[in-house]
Amino acid sequence: MTLRTRYSVQSHVGLKRKVNEDAVLALPELNIWVVSDGMGGHAAGDYASRLIADMAAGIPLDLAPGDRLQALRDTLHEAHRLIRAEAASQGIDVIGATVVALLLAEGHFAALWAGDSRLYRLRDGEIEMLTTDHSVVAALVEAGHMSWDEAEHHPQSNAITRAVGVGDELELEKIKGDILSGDRFLICSDGLTKYATFEMLRKSLSEQPIEVICDHLIQIALAGGGGDNITTAVIDII
Repeated sequence: MTLRTRYSVQSHVGLKRKVNEDAVLALPELNIWVVSDGMGGHAAGDYASRLIADMAAGIPLDLAPGDRLQALRDTLHEAHRLIRAEAASQGIDVIGATVVALLLAEGHFAALWAGDSRLYRLRDGEIEMLTTDHSVVAALVEAGHMSWDEAEHHPQSNAITRAVGVGDELELEKIKGDILSGDRFLICSDGLTKYATFEMLRKSLSEQPIEVICDHLIQIALAGGGGDNITTAVIDII
């Protein structure tokens, strides 16, 4: 299939935070989209997420899809090294950021991620969460003790176990799969999923056109309390 896409991205500081520590990047010429959610306090979290987005924006345009994925992986590992160095220079214990990076090629997608920002796919009216959170509560979900929707209300829902900049080595997880015309991908920070259940996401992604979908999703999070930064990227395969 010849890959054709439409997309929309949007980020909102939310109702409780003074600084937006999320970052979103759209590189349609490379068919790459990235969402990152910073952690470690105002300037530190903003630095980490913005560094990830800025470095990914420097991936060369003339790479083959397989080389693009490797370049994306290398970029995230270099961002990890630089963020750790920045934390050490400032004497800060933790500076880091979650990341989800989506790469599309003809007939296929690949995603790299660390943390609890998420990638979903809507296909034929059904929604699937393609990533698995690297978090304390994820283990409880995978053990069958609660659903992902229930996990959002757990006292340790914000405790993540992987992030760019955290730990000696960056552990990225990868998923690959096919794409079909009509597929719709959503990448988002947890500022959305704290307030939007699977059914709310499925309904919104099924009904809202690309021109307003990101604003619609952000309004759901704001109506729910908007306690965190909210970032969304929606990509349609046409």
